[in-house]
Amino acid sequence: MATAVEREYGFGAAARILGLPEAKLRYWSQSGFVGPSLRRGARQVFSFQDLVSARAAKELVDRGFQPAHIRKALEKVRTSLPSVDRPLEKLRVAWDGSSLAVIDDGVTFEVSGQRRFDFGLSDLAARAAEVLALADARPDDAATAAAPNQTAYDWFASGLAEENQPGQAAQAEASYRKALDLDPGLSAAHTNLGSLAYRKGDIAGARIELGAALALDPEQPEARYNLAGILYEQGEIEQAASELRRVVEHSPWFADAHYNLATALEKLGSKRQAAEHLRRFIDLATHKAGSVSPWLEEARARLQRLAVQAQE
Repeated sequence: MATAVEREYGFGAAARILGLPEAKLRYWSQSGFVGPSLRRGARQVFSFQDLVSARAAKELVDRGFQPAHIRKALEKVRTSLPSVDRPLEKLRVAWDGSSLAVIDDGVTFEVSGQRRFDFGLSDLAARAAEVLALADARPDDAATAAAPNQTAYDWFASGLAEENQPGQAAQAEASYRKALDLDPGLSAAHTNLGSLAYRKGDIAGARIELGAALALDPEQPEARYNLAGILYEQGEIEQAASELRRVVEHSPWFADAHYNLATALEKLGSKRQAAEHLRRFIDLATHKAGSVSPWLEEARARLQRLAVQAQE
């Protein structure tokens, strides 16, 4: 039987392990803050590494740090967490006031500055095992509609569920508006309202909502990515490329942003840079577990064409 660190976790199980409301965890994922990295069909799931990042994020949020600062710190954990076959009792995650580090207690490691928090991974695995024992008996990820007395995060989660149902766009918009009434700082609600406006052809409204999202959270990747898409469609190619550069600078894991940036750069005649971002997209899309981008083969063909053109 697979161990807790080898298993995958839906939103419900992950929220219970982390001690977070599920709606808040879904909001964090939607806003590009922290979330699952795996996809199984249409379902997103957390790896144990994702749980470590989310646990670190929760600790930092509880201590008053801003999401933009935390995003940068989490990259250290995502890239340096050893393989799950390492003895977890020897591994810890520590924050030194400016960055996160994965520490192997079996070797000498000095964390400079004041250690704001330091937690082991064995306790996280133990909590995951407890939740799995219950979760194996029943599904835990069905989205439920928010009741009128629910929190802003609950209304946001309700909007997400409604947005994915045919003919529920108006209900989704109402849920996002109620979320913003309760918490005007929910930037991802503005992002999703922008998407809904775009789908019904209200481009001006979409730009207003996306601008509101970015005013609240300038580094939210999905809002800036969507804004870049609108700019590109409206012929503002240089501005679209500028927005996409900012996306990949702050969220280098955002594969589709690399693809669209390559498209914009090729349109602008920057073929060498376009090729660089196509290569990055291909690398990210190839190694993304559980899903295959429909643009992957096209990206490979475009990269080959650019290589031929460079030799001419």
